[in-house]
Amino acid sequence: MNIGLTGGIACGKSTVSSMLVDRGAILVDADRIARDVVEPGSPVLYRVAEHFGQAVLQQDGSLNRKKLGEIVFGNPTARKELESLLHPPIRARMREQMDTAARDCPDKLVVVDVPLLYESGLAYMFEKVMVVYVPRELQLQRLMKRDGLSEQEALKRLDAQMPIEKKRELADLLIDNSGTLEETSRLIDQFWIRKGLS
Repeated sequence: MNIGLTGGIACGKSTVSSMLVDRGAILVDADRIARDVVEPGSPVLYRVAEHFGQAVLQQDGSLNRKKLGEIVFGNPTARKELESLLHPPIRARMREQMDTAARDCPDKLVVVDVPLLYESGLAYMFEKVMVVYVPRELQLQRLMKRDGLSEQEALKRLDAQMPIEKKRELADLLIDNSGTLEETSRLIDQFWIRKGLS
C-alpha cells in the first residue's frame, strides 16, 4: 500500500513521516528528491540557471535557494515557470522510488511525503492521501517561530499554498497535529492498527 503524505507548511509532516518510518514504513521524500535533482552539474540546475539567471547560483555552483525564493515567492508566473522545470524530473524519480519500494518490500507501507501534493495535482499517484493538519492560526505561529519570520513574511508563504482547511476537506486520512507529540503518536498508532500494518 502507498499513501501520499501532505499538509501545510509548519503543520508537522516531518514529525508524522518520522513516526510512520519508526513503525516500519518506507519513506519517499519529495523534498529530498527536489534537492537531488538540482545538485551542482545536473541538467535540471543548468536549465533553472539558464531561465532565471546566474544569480540563482552560489559561487560553488550550487543552487542559491534564497535568491530563487525571492524571485518566485509572490510571483505566480515565475513560480509556474520554475515548477515546469522541476516537477517532471521530481515526479519521475518519485515514481521510480515508489515502484522500487513496492517491488522490494510488497508488505510494507510506502509513504510519499509531498508538501504541495494537491497544488501539484498529484493525488492520482496514491491509494490514499494523509493530511497532517493544524488550524491556520497555529500554523502561522509555528511557521514564524520555526523560520524566524515576521507575520507578513509567514502569511505570504501560507497564502502561496492551498488553505489547510481545504486540504483537510480533501483528505482520505487526517492526522490532527495540533496537540502534543504523544497525542499525534496515538493517532498514528490508531491508523497503523486500522490498516492492519502492525
